Amino acid sequence: MALNIKIRNFEGPFDLLLHLIKKNEMDIYEISIFEITNHYLEYLDLMKEMDLDIASEFIVTAATLLEIKSRELLPKNPIEEEEEDPKKKLIQKLIEYNKFKHVAFYLKKREDEYGQAFYKRPEIIDDSGLLEVNRDILNGKTLYDLFKIYNDLINMMKDKKNENVIQEQISLDLYKVEDKIEYIKNIVALEEKINFSNISKACSNKIEIVVTFLALLELVKSRDVKINQKSNFKDITIERVIVDE
Repeated sequence: MALNIKIRNFEGPFDLLLHLIKKNEMDIYEISIFEITNHYLEYLDLMKEMDLDIASEFIVTAATLLEIKSRELLPKNPIEEEEEDPKKKLIQKLIEYNKFKHVAFYLKKREDEYGQAFYKRPEIIDDSGLLEVNRDILNGKTLYDLFKIYNDLINMMKDKKNENVIQEQISLDLYKVEDKIEYIKNIVALEEKINFSNISKACSNKIEIVVTFLALLELVKSRDVKINQKSNFKDITIERVIVDE
C-alpha cells in the first residue's frame, strides 16, 4: 500500500501547486509557468535545507514544470505543436485534483457532523391483535349502540379540554391522597372487582381523578389491591387482595 506523504501541510505536489496558484492569485486556466516553477523550486530547496526527504512525485512534478518552462522559452516547433501540450495536460490534472479535494473536504465535514448525531432505532409495534379486534367491530351493533359510542367519545373529548380551570381562588388540599386511599379501600371491601372508570366517574374534576389514581398506585405499592389492564388505553380493573390467614 502506498504511503501518504505529507510535507509542510501539502499532501503531494498538486496540493502544493494549488497553494501557490491561490497564493499568487492566479487563474488555474491561465497559470504563469515561469512564476509557479520558481516558487515550486524554492519550496523544494527549503525542504532540502530542513533535511526533509522529498518524495519522488515532488521531483517528477518539478521536472515537468521545468520542461514546460523550457518549452515556453524556446521557439515554437511546428512538429511539437501537433503533440499533446504538457501544460494543458498539467492544468487538466490540477483541475481534476482540485475537484476531488473539494469533494473529500465535503465528505469529511459530513462525516464529522454525522459522527455527533445519535439515532433511535424504530420501535416495532405489534398491531396484529388490534387489527383482529377492529375487523368485526360493527358486527351486531344497533343504531342505538353507535349513538352511545359517539356520545361517549364526545364526552371523552370534552373531558380532555381544559375549560374553566382557572379560578379566582384555588383551594389548597381539596383532595388528599390519604382520603382517597380509604375511599378505594371501602369500595373494594364491598366489591371484589371494580373498574377504575367507575370510580373516576364519581369524581367532579380532573384534579380529583389524578389524586384518586395516585391513591390507587399507593395501594398497589402496599399490596392492598392488585390491578390488571388487558392492553394500552383499556380500562384498569382493581381487585381486592385476599390474605390467607
